[in-house]
Amino acid sequence: MTHQHFILYKPHGYISQFIYEKKRNKKKLGELYDFPEGTMAIGRLDENSEGLLLLTTDGMVSENIRSKKVEKEYYVQLDGLITQTAIEQLRNGVEIGIKGEKYITKQCEVEALQGLPSWIGEGRRVRDERHGPTSWIRIVLTEGKFRQVRKMTAKVGFPTLRLVRVRIGNINLEGLQVGGVKEVQFL
Repeated sequence: MTHQHFILYKPHGYISQFIYEKKRNKKKLGELYDFPEGTMAIGRLDENSEGLLLLTTDGMVSENIRSKKVEKEYYVQLDGLITQTAIEQLRNGVEIGIKGEKYITKQCEVEALQGLPSWIGEGRRVRDERHGPTSWIRIVLTEGKFRQVRKMTAKVGFPTLRLVRVRIGNINLEGLQVGGVKEVQFL
């Protein structure tokens, strides 16, 4: 069997699933593109997050990419102007809750961003300037716990307003429009 692999720029407001059995009506990935049967998302982005999502029909590829060896890079818009102290805390690891247990995040790369690349796009409007300043950071993780980035930034006092995954390993979003899908040969 020949497997297929895809890169998707997941828009805000979609869940990272093809089937959703609960009563609430949710926008699913299959509404963006005619994916082949058996396609699965590798990792997830929550409904309020956007950015790079890899999809495959090969479960082995999924396992390899979700491993702790593969970096995941995010651009994160924060409520308030991030401080150097908060950046250092994020870099060194902070305590968050995962499934009711305390967890210390692994060390990671974090830096303040002065601007965004044009290919990030506008995204949904989070709020306007009347509600106070915002700032952006770049964060690179090798782990991916449930809502980890959001929990980390909240822990240091700067809640996440917008979260965009821009890279997984050596695959990035550059050149893809929001909602765009590109079939690739190998992941």
